[in-house]
Amino acid sequence: MKTNLLILVFLLSANLAAFNQLPQDTYRKPLKEVLNDLEKRYEIKLQYNENLVMGLDVLYPSWRYRSDTEETLKNILYPFDMIFTETSDKNYQISKFTYYQRPVEEGKMHLEKLLASYPALPAWESRKAELRKCMLEKMNLTPMPEKTPLNPIYTPKRGMNGYTVENVAIETIPGVYLCGSLYRPVKGKGPFPAVLCTHGHASSDDPDKYGRYRPDHQYRCAMLARMGAVVFSYEMFAWGESRLQVDSEVHRTGLALTMQTLNSMRVIDFLSSLPYVDQKRIGITGESGGGTQTFLLTALDDRIAVSVPVVMVSSYFFGGCPCESGLPIHSCSELGTNNVEIAAMASPKPMLIISDGDDWTKHVPEIEFPYLQKVYELYGRKENVENVHLANEGHDYGISKRLAMYDFMSRHLGLNINAVKDKTGKVDESKVTIENYDAMLVFGKNGKLPANAVKGHEAIQTVLKSLQ
Repeated sequence: MKTNLLILVFLLSANLAAFNQLPQDTYRKPLKEVLNDLEKRYEIKLQYNENLVMGLDVLYPSWRYRSDTEETLKNILYPFDMIFTETSDKNYQISKFTYYQRPVEEGKMHLEKLLASYPALPAWESRKAELRKCMLEKMNLTPMPEKTPLNPIYTPKRGMNGYTVENVAIETIPGVYLCGSLYRPVKGKGPFPAVLCTHGHASSDDPDKYGRYRPDHQYRCAMLARMGAVVFSYEMFAWGESRLQVDSEVHRTGLALTMQTLNSMRVIDFLSSLPYVDQKRIGITGESGGGTQTFLLTALDDRIAVSVPVVMVSSYFFGGCPCESGLPIHSCSELGTNNVEIAAMASPKPMLIISDGDDWTKHVPEIEFPYLQKVYELYGRKENVENVHLANEGHDYGISKRLAMYDFMSRHLGLNINAVKDKTGKVDESKVTIENYDAMLVFGKNGKLPANAVKGHEAIQTVLKSLQ
């Protein structure tokens, strides 16, 4: 009798709990379960990383279903800040929303809309001025900070085959040092052309293969010097020796975009101050994030005469690092802008776009390059923009990309490419010395900074603000 009474109480409690259950609890289902149901219901295949959906629940999933497959996917995924892309018929890839990437077709349509807004040269020139003004404002570089003495710090010069190297730190703003290496040709009296060499985000646990210390980066700097250019290879903000002054996490903030742009401008100041540099023949090249720096600097500083952005110019990809897209420079004007239009601001100066078949530059030959040609055509200088597309290659600054850059720089900066060719007429990088990480440091392994060095992003922001 007692047992039966307990059972009755339990059943009554369970029924009462079910009766009192809230609707959101009644209809709540794991996202994984809902996606499985969608595959069966709409006869589709959904691809996604299991970690992306783990632990997530959908409220009222069945009420979100619609007769249209994609409308249903929007209703289910958008509340989780997820998006989907149709990869083939009835196959969809689900991913986390990324503000810095859009569908390819949207990038193409954006370029068409932009191009239609400047049918003649005066409209394009006005557009360039508008973009430059807005971008500097968004980067917090309006007004432009007062230029203070660079106070370069040099390490002893090292002699190589056809070139020399010395490590240099310049004080871009008081107490903030930008470190790099200065490559100079051994032969010739000058004045020599100069090239700024920026680097991308490829890194490694081995410091010898990190940032500007990477072999592929050293190859291009040394080869350009052997061809007759003065080359300055320098670091992104909060990378390399910059981390002696600010944590590496700060690289993923808007301050990095501001400081990298300002640092590049100060590098031009530094190179222009050298008596053996021709101020009218200054070029820049870099890959990936360094490619972003390349076209941004060219767009904002008229002193750049030749540019070669590598594996970065895309109408639908804006750069995955806040140091590239962390400030709203792409929202300038009602039309907005993208990296291709920013790159086009180099016009009519010589520019080579190097692209590949395995990243966001895979569509350059059919989407981005034709747009650039049309912009250059406004000046009657269509021949000044070129594209080397390596469909079977990936995201790097490998030998074939460097060869294309050597040829372009030699033609437009007046370099001697024959100085780096072997007896068969082939460009030969074998005479370049690849140095280790320690040899390329300005402040040494112990990182001894000057007494006036400021540390921390807040202190740097304070100094920057004081100059405006």
